[in-house]
Amino acid sequence: MQETEQPQQGSFVERRLPTRYLYLRTHDDIRAWALTTRRQILIGVAALAGLIWLAIASGGFIFNLISAQRADAQVMQARAASERLNADLQARLESAVAQMSASGGGMEQSLDLIERRHAALTLVMQNLHGVEGAAEALAPAPPSTSANPIQRLIAVRMDQEQLLDRAETFAQTRGERLRLAFRLAGLNPAAYTPDANQALGGPLIEARDPRALAAILDVDEPFAVRIRHAARSLHSLRNLTQAADTLPFSRPTASRTTSGFGVRIDPFDGRPAIHEGQDFADGLNTPVYSTAPGVVAFAGVRTGYGNTVEIDHGNGFKTRYAHLNTLGVETGQPVALAQRLGAMGTTGRSTGVHLHYEVWLNGRPQNPARFLRAGDQLVQQD
Repeated sequence: MQETEQPQQGSFVERRLPTRYLYLRTHDDIRAWALTTRRQILIGVAALAGLIWLAIASGGFIFNLISAQRADAQVMQARAASERLNADLQARLESAVAQMSASGGGMEQSLDLIERRHAALTLVMQNLHGVEGAAEALAPAPPSTSANPIQRLIAVRMDQEQLLDRAETFAQTRGERLRLAFRLAGLNPAAYTPDANQALGGPLIEARDPRALAAILDVDEPFAVRIRHAARSLHSLRNLTQAADTLPFSRPTASRTTSGFGVRIDPFDGRPAIHEGQDFADGLNTPVYSTAPGVVAFAGVRTGYGNTVEIDHGNGFKTRYAHLNTLGVETGQPVALAQRLGAMGTTGRSTGVHLHYEVWLNGRPQNPARFLRAGDQLVQQD
């Protein structure tokens, strides 16, 4: 049995949720519970929270189920692609065996073709000089131990084609990771990749026709087309790698960040002010390192900055390291990546021992955090 009191006065909530009584009878024993306005509100809140939790949990379960289905579909697609590739390679192998077995002078002809292909591959692989990880990723397969010379020739020829596949995949994967790092830093990757038609250089620039390119390289036309595709990808990768090596993607110190780029309350006058760098705090004389190779444009005392080092990295990039306790370089001195520039201090307009670090592009301050995130992205990839 349930009864309800009808208050004549009270708040809007009390009028909507008046005190209610719940009676429970067991034989001659009657007990009553008062459901006050507060208790009704708590019960309603608990019920609403339960419904919200149920909705979130159900949504998470459905999302995980969809993600799992997508992952399974991707695995099946990758497996199917691998099976198609293996079938294609096997078909090529069988075709090559039939052709070489049917021709009397096929051995010498095949040797000449393999030598010309190796020369073309050597030309393309020149684009990988200085690219970290390329030598390991594109190492040739071990020589065949088959006693049949035809089988050995075919194994070499297939390895050449697989090498081109690996080269293009390596260039595209590593290149996309580099482009992501550039975008994290707020930079346009296309500005650092010159025309890919310059990939092979010399007369190959004009050899846009596959037949002309095959004639120049002295290889078969399909292989020439694959050479051009791989060369363009590798050329783009090399340009991005070389550009990344000159940009301030490294950290000036491993110390903790205490203040970021943008508007903040000035610690001296308590007013909003633009902070054009990023601060790192640590102990006195903590080493400070260059974030990219370059030339020291300034090393000395600047008003407000105290002991300061400024490095010109080329292509419009400069970095500034301020409030140093000591300086370890001189103006005009070339510096390498991660070279020690000085020691952390509290000179200039400073409230404590820290490094004030700035990144400039074409005379405009940039947010150093973007470049640090880009560098962390590259470190995670290696």
